[in-house]
Amino acid sequence: MTKLIIQIPCLNEAATLPSTLADLPRAVPGIDVVEILVVDDGSRDGTADVARRCGADHVVRLRRNKGLAAAFMAGIDAALKAGADFIVNTDADNQYAAHEIPRLVAPLLNGEADIVIGDRNIAELRHMSWRKRQLQQLGSWVVRQVSNTSVPDTTSGFRAYTREAALRMTIVSEFSYTLESIIQAGKKRMAIAHVPVVTNPRTRESRLFDSVFSYIKRSSATIVRIYAMYEPLKVFTYIGLTVVGVGFLVFLRYVYYFLQGVGFRHIGSLVGAAVLLIVGFQVIVIGLMADMISGNRKLLEDLLYRMRLLELTREPAETPPPVLSGKGARER
Repeated sequence: MTKLIIQIPCLNEAATLPSTLADLPRAVPGIDVVEILVVDDGSRDGTADVARRCGADHVVRLRRNKGLAAAFMAGIDAALKAGADFIVNTDADNQYAAHEIPRLVAPLLNGEADIVIGDRNIAELRHMSWRKRQLQQLGSWVVRQVSNTSVPDTTSGFRAYTREAALRMTIVSEFSYTLESIIQAGKKRMAIAHVPVVTNPRTRESRLFDSVFSYIKRSSATIVRIYAMYEPLKVFTYIGLTVVGVGFLVFLRYVYYFLQGVGFRHIGSLVGAAVLLIVGFQVIVIGLMADMISGNRKLLEDLLYRMRLLELTREPAETPPPVLSGKGARER
């Protein structure tokens, strides 16, 4: 029996959640069972109660707000423990058209992909300002370069995962899962597909960031951090060679004046060149050490994957403690 769980991370979405849940399909071609899981990320407006009243099969409630990335991973964890073969993530503000879910999961059912991203066609979204559309497109281009993928809309939260892909997902960012998960999947050589999807009219402003500057700052930090996590030698080598190059140019400057017979007046250049060359080589050595640590990280990720498999396949105890209840709640 094939099970699809549609998860919805929420923060104070009591007003918009009913319409979102009402639109979700309860039958998808190729799927035997469709269930809905709501993750209440420390809401204060009764979002969890609204989810239960509106028919959510599972409700995971975090005691305090932990951020979108943590809520997403809590939903992935709960969906896996509930036996999901496929997981679809969507937003609580009903931004994404629920009737597109069959199209989203089709590549997974056909064995063509491990992850499918819904492409909103950012260039045509009229509810976004021109500046924001350009920034979104630029950000997606950067993520494609560092992840070696072809996803056109990397910030889309409308996405589907196979069980295997979900088991291998490990998010460390506290900001958002969208960029990190794509970079991570690309570095793990997962098959990532994208399908065009339509969106519903906007019901409210985005709550993920306070300003465009804040979004750029946090997104850039996430991209650099995750790329450096998986490609530390390349990152530190580029930085180190740049510093070494600057130091070498400063040294050539000193050599020029030395040949002119006035090198004693430019001892500072010689000292600066020496410092830059030493720092550059140290940065490269740090890159070598970071590369070894990155190898250990890959081993730890594989170990975590195996532990998840064991946890999900082990025989239940005679009187297991309640973990996740259909129509119930799980608090963390």
